[in-house]
Amino acid sequence: MPVSPFFGSVVVILLLFSPCSDFVFPNDKAFASCTDLPTLNSFLHWTHKPSSRTLEIAYRHTGITSPKWVAWGINPTSPRMVGTQAIVAYQKPDGTMTVYTSPVNGYRTQLQEGELSFPVSDLSASFSNDEIIVFATLEVPDNTFALNHVWQDGPMNGNSLGMHDLSGSHLQPMGTLNLTSEQALASHGRDSNTVLKISHGVLNTVSWGIMMPLGFMTARYLKAVGPSTDPLWFYLHIALQLPGYIIGMAGGATGLLLLLHKSSGIHQPCHMGIGILLFCLGLLQVSALIFRPAKDHKYRYIWNRFHHGIGYTVLLLGFANIWIGFSILKPAMGWVIAYGVIFGAIVLSSVVLEVWKKLTRDGKTDAAQEVTISVNEAGENTA
Repeated sequence: MPVSPFFGSVVVILLLFSPCSDFVFPNDKAFASCTDLPTLNSFLHWTHKPSSRTLEIAYRHTGITSPKWVAWGINPTSPRMVGTQAIVAYQKPDGTMTVYTSPVNGYRTQLQEGELSFPVSDLSASFSNDEIIVFATLEVPDNTFALNHVWQDGPMNGNSLGMHDLSGSHLQPMGTLNLTSEQALASHGRDSNTVLKISHGVLNTVSWGIMMPLGFMTARYLKAVGPSTDPLWFYLHIALQLPGYIIGMAGGATGLLLLLHKSSGIHQPCHMGIGILLFCLGLLQVSALIFRPAKDHKYRYIWNRFHHGIGYTVLLLGFANIWIGFSILKPAMGWVIAYGVIFGAIVLSSVVLEVWKKLTRDGKTDAAQEVTISVNEAGENTA
């Protein structure tokens, strides 16, 4: 029954989704904790060692498609830019990386290199796959339970650092790093962007990537078994498609909230356009419950072709938009693998069932043709 695989798929997705913990660092580096920072496509990984009074960190800044500098730092006094003891990194035009420490003493800072108020060691940076990663080991005082941290990015003009934006998400990258509970909190409360991103991804993947395809498969292949499955196939088809569309509407609503949320940094016209088209086509599909003609109506054949055509379109666009969404949000590999397995199972099952359906239908057709030939031959012999 299709409902069981659906719930199993949801469980797999929710268990494997992790914004940062599945990231694999080069040279087998590992950290005890990590967090998906709420702005600027950033992540922080860290290991706090109270016995040695050290904090090992890796700051990741993704989505760098043009020359940028990135910075992360600790403010010993308050969660704000001025007073931050920062680590700055960028890639030079020749491809080499520059990383250094810079105390931020005022709003007009040029992020000049300088010593911080605490020792820093093992400083390095790398750039690959549109991502800068900064590594460092900081010395922290005894009995340190929480730290104010700030992160930022800005444009590069050759080898010179440009001013970062003064609006939207660039005014909010600050928070509190709780070393005791091993979690990071945004300075203005819960990380709402991360919650929206996860909700948007899960809801739309479940809707357009699982429930809609299963509803399609139920109608196409269970119906092919024969009259004995009528109207069971229809009820199962509706039981998957209608809730799937409602979940898709909820996923679309979270996408709209992300679009309206200035700090999300997500504005993808192609992804959004396909989503709107799916919403409209899906509405046409579920409206079939009300407007479909009777089986013996003269326009029923035309309506069937129209309904099936839209169904195929929704199926293909839904799959495409899910993978586009993965490329935008760049989730952890566990998330991608989980849905990849589900997607592969759906495709493989469809291929097998399509072959079975064709062979079954062809077998029935051949049998019908043999009966017709036998009847004709009998008639000729009688004549």
